[in-house]
Amino acid sequence: MSAVNATISGAALRVVKLLVGNRPQTVAELMDSLGTTRTAVTEQLDELLAAGYVAREPQRLPGRGRPRYLYSATQAALALLFTSNARVLVPAIWDAVRESGGEKLVRDITRRVSRTMADYYSQRIKAVEPKQRLRQLIELMSQEGALVEAVEKHGHLTMRKRSCPFISMVDDHKTVCAVDLETIGLVVGRPVRRTACRHTGSPCCTFELAETNGR
Repeated sequence: MSAVNATISGAALRVVKLLVGNRPQTVAELMDSLGTTRTAVTEQLDELLAAGYVAREPQRLPGRGRPRYLYSATQAALALLFTSNARVLVPAIWDAVRESGGEKLVRDITRRVSRTMADYYSQRIKAVEPKQRLRQLIELMSQEGALVEAVEKHGHLTMRKRSCPFISMVDDHKTVCAVDLETIGLVVGRPVRRTACRHTGSPCCTFELAETNGR
């Protein structure tokens, strides 16, 4: 899976909006729509390809000339556009759930979501010991494009997440953060505690295994 970089230029975002929901387009078609030069469009497409928001396929034309390329938006591009209003939409959904069923319903939903997320990662983790499972989880997340790393000091392992997929989805109750924390605990098979959080001013979120049975 290609790494997805959520930080793109405003010009590149205009290209994404042209491609989402439309048929694949050529550089020339994008030039016409944007009213800009081939060089500018090519630079923006290169940026989007590297970020994982655009896919490119060759289209062979009659004759022996060089094939031209068709560009289309990826699923990641859809998520990118959704993020712009997620800060309003997602908290509103959680508020509606609370009003309908109270904290018990919220807890039931977060547990179910956490289990689904945990199953997604657990099926690809082979280690048994919690510390090694945490390390493999970090590796999987990193392969998927998350800015996450393992920091080990004096035999103590910490997960350090510099990117947060939920940064625009946090409500006042930090419900989505609870999903994140519980998912990690389910994957490693041991309670996990959050030692720092971006949503409270820290530069990144950090997680470590909770102490159990004196360990």
